[in-house]
Amino acid sequence: MNYQPNPEDVRFVLHAVLDATPQLRALAPFAEIDEDLQIQVLDEAAKFVAEVVAPVNRAGDEIGCRLVDGEVITPPGFREAYAGFQQGGWPALSAETEDGGQGLPGVLEAIVFEWLSGANHGLTMAPGLLHGAYECLKHHASAELKQRYLTKIATGEWLATMCLTEAHAGSDLGQVRTRAEPQLDGSYRVSGAKIFISGGEHDLTTNIVHLVLCRLPDAPAGPKGLSLVLIPKVLPDGRRNAVQCDRIEEKMGLHGSSTCSMRFDGAEGWLIGEQNRGLAAMFVMMNSARLHCAMQGIGLLDAAWQKADAYASERRQMRAPVQANVAAPASRGAESADLIAEHPAMRRILNTQRAWIDGARAIAYRTAIQLDVAKHASDVKTRDRAQRWCALVTPVMKAACTQQAFSGASECLQVFGGHGYVREWGIEQVVRDARVTMIYEGTNEIQAIDLLVRKVLVDGGTGMSGVLIEMRDQLEASRETDANVQRRLAQLRYLTTTLAMAAHIDPVLPYEVADDYLRVVMIVMLAWAWARIDVAAAVANVESSRWSRPAAAFRRWVLPEFDMRLGIVKRACDVVIAAQAERTTAPTTA
Repeated sequence: MNYQPNPEDVRFVLHAVLDATPQLRALAPFAEIDEDLQIQVLDEAAKFVAEVVAPVNRAGDEIGCRLVDGEVITPPGFREAYAGFQQGGWPALSAETEDGGQGLPGVLEAIVFEWLSGANHGLTMAPGLLHGAYECLKHHASAELKQRYLTKIATGEWLATMCLTEAHAGSDLGQVRTRAEPQLDGSYRVSGAKIFISGGEHDLTTNIVHLVLCRLPDAPAGPKGLSLVLIPKVLPDGRRNAVQCDRIEEKMGLHGSSTCSMRFDGAEGWLIGEQNRGLAAMFVMMNSARLHCAMQGIGLLDAAWQKADAYASERRQMRAPVQANVAAPASRGAESADLIAEHPAMRRILNTQRAWIDGARAIAYRTAIQLDVAKHASDVKTRDRAQRWCALVTPVMKAACTQQAFSGASECLQVFGGHGYVREWGIEQVVRDARVTMIYEGTNEIQAIDLLVRKVLVDGGTGMSGVLIEMRDQLEASRETDANVQRRLAQLRYLTTTLAMAAHIDPVLPYEVADDYLRVVMIVMLAWAWARIDVAAAVANVESSRWSRPAAAFRRWVLPEFDMRLGIVKRACDVVIAAQAERTTAPTTA
């Protein structure tokens, strides 16, 4: 089956759980954006994704991209699907109207890309960096570069890449060797090689705009000596630039996306931002890129769940055990076997993954809203709070949602038994496609280190404490579920303080426990989200089993991880603190 967006579920989270419209309308650019308009946009997006994008997903995987005489040919149907995407205005949802965009809230764009990723991850990789490239140019490019490229990128008429990685460097950008030589006319000539460049070459658009990290002559060593240069595939005068795709990587999955090894042989380009400040210009893209990865994870997990749920609701296998004093399911009838969905082990898998999807959506959509609040709110304190939320939450969402996309899709494959391991059902593609999301845009381990070392501990945990208090204050202690979440939020605050103390003693400790700390944060955020969902479902009086089953699965099968991870980090801190105390009190010998 092809992926089917569910606008009703999304609307419930966006409006009933998060009450998004008043928050958005408080921002000047969105004062006229009412709920009806948001619903209309999402309904049309769901239709486009289901009818145009999802049907070409299988061809993307089985046929993939091909490199012919230096040109990449995308899978059948991809060019037509992207043309419809671009002509329908979908790339330009959140770009400003003055740049050819529609000026809509970023959360709508995030939801659309979640659905696109669930429907066809390979095709979605092509426009995946457009928003980040747009923001980078908007904030750092010269007026001339903006005039030439901004509208083309905002509308998706031209696609963009982010060229960071080199074969010898990986995530260590300080080792980048690509060189840029200044020219008398103010341009630069760039030479070097980059690998793992998504969409480095393709036939979807007539031009591709490469944003390339490189090093100027006499630049300082390390990451502080990097500059960012814009290099188009086709130059303004119509000449083909000296940019070449040497090969397409043969990947585990994501065959519908051309992941290219790129060679720049004195390619002409222009500086974005200041010399030796390339990372500062590129970091404008980071929060949106990380959130985009989280949306990929949610969309892919939803795609896996949809396939597993449909299969489990149709296929019969053996008799399911029935609890004492509980009648057998009515669906048994005269059949000799029960539906897979009636077996407790399979219900656990399906409801647990549903719990992750729904809870993660609440956090991701809130984060997308906060990105707009950080940009547009009139009050400085409100902007600062929103920026703090985004800085701390985006690495958590990127890492946790992509990890769950892979592990959860693998669990969903289990529902199929042997049928899941063969191609005809499509679930194995989701598992393969999802795996890369844990690696790119900064590996999940790097996300965890960024969260703990660079974000949490840098101020002794004060910023994280502020986020946790904000979450606490949105719950009601009079409700038992809310009170339990508040207790866990307090535990995490205390753990953060303890970890800050231990890190002063052993600076290596945070690097060792960063992954566990990130998981603690994610689980407590999911608990907060499900507390909010419970209240919204009760108020809205929606169909109870739709939300009560994943809610129960979350508390039974997911929430216990909080205590386990908390214990791991706490014990590591206790060992360090105890060793320090022993050294302090140990008698000295003459």
